[in-house]
Amino acid sequence: MTGGGVPDAERLDRAFLARVIEPGDELGGRWLRELGAREVVRSLSGGGRPLPEASEKRWAGLCARAGRADPEGDLALAREAGGRFLVPGDAEWPGQLDDLGDGRPIGLWVRGRANARMWALRSVAVVGARACTEYGAHMAAVLGAGLAERGWVVVSGGAYGVDGAAHRGVLGVGGATVAVLACGVDRPYPRGHVQLINRIAEQGLVVGELPPGEHPTPSRFILRNRVIAALTRGTVVVEAAYRSGALTTARAAQRLGRFTMGVPGPATSALSAGVHELLRGDAVLVSDAAEVVELVGDMGELAPDRQGPVLPRDLLEPGARQVLAALPGRGSAAAAEVARGAGTTEDDAVGRLYELRSLGYVERHGDGWKLTRQAMISVLSDRRRS
Repeated sequence: MTGGGVPDAERLDRAFLARVIEPGDELGGRWLRELGAREVVRSLSGGGRPLPEASEKRWAGLCARAGRADPEGDLALAREAGGRFLVPGDAEWPGQLDDLGDGRPIGLWVRGRANARMWALRSVAVVGARACTEYGAHMAAVLGAGLAERGWVVVSGGAYGVDGAAHRGVLGVGGATVAVLACGVDRPYPRGHVQLINRIAEQGLVVGELPPGEHPTPSRFILRNRVIAALTRGTVVVEAAYRSGALTTARAAQRLGRFTMGVPGPATSALSAGVHELLRGDAVLVSDAAEVVELVGDMGELAPDRQGPVLPRDLLEPGARQVLAALPGRGSAAAAEVARGAGTTEDDAVGRLYELRSLGYVERHGDGWKLTRQAMISVLSDRRRS
């Protein structure tokens, strides 16, 4: 036995089934739950009558795969690549994956020294478009670095664009990141990210459902996204067009009851259209790591209050601000006129005006008072904003 009390025979059977049954196959998952791995392997190996609800055509295809399965060889290849095969019941098995029900992975192939279960407990997914803009790459990298600096694990898919930028942002600050692949963990894809994914395996974790040597397909990418969503407390989509695969991760997160977040972009950008559609629904708008952590983190992990710059006039007493606001934008006004505008007595207005003069806001012209040039620009600007 290895990995927390799971019998070696169970691990071997699940390695066999990982080669035969495609990721996310809920019928296969139901067979596993109802019959157990040993019985499913026996049925497939014997090539007998199909298991419940399997058509003859589908059963024949599964049996043909079963005839080529070599679980001992797959486990040996994983070890050669510095990996291991986790199954439900292992101490390191991320319990969040069980939320996928019959669609949960049969097992998880893992490269890296970190504990997958512990890392998943405090993790956030950052996903988005492969053909992202410079803005998208910048935001993904900044989010990745910011989350890592706050002690969070960043999970993504290792792809070009937003995924790669998020991983690099984390690695750049020495943080923890996980790449979930749609292929064997011994054959990183895309090829242009081989060095990046190998670096993630050294500093973090590379995981996947498919056995060694398996290649990605469009459907496997889509099904991989449910694992990213299930592993994490929430998913942040940085850039995504209407038909982006990143949106499937967000929708999977919503179905699982995880937090779904989006980073807004230009309204004119097609790569922001999918994110904006999410934000029109149940997703939460976020602009930095602090806002992400406030949503997914523990009580008290609050983002700082957002406010504009503090200007000198903001430090004035309320009464002085009222008097300042009562002065005309052009020309001068008598103290009595200013007092009426500020809703106070003439004596109080005169006292405030002298206070404002000492601060450089107003000047006296005969019997009248007027704004200084600098104060005039400031007050007029305030009035335009309001």
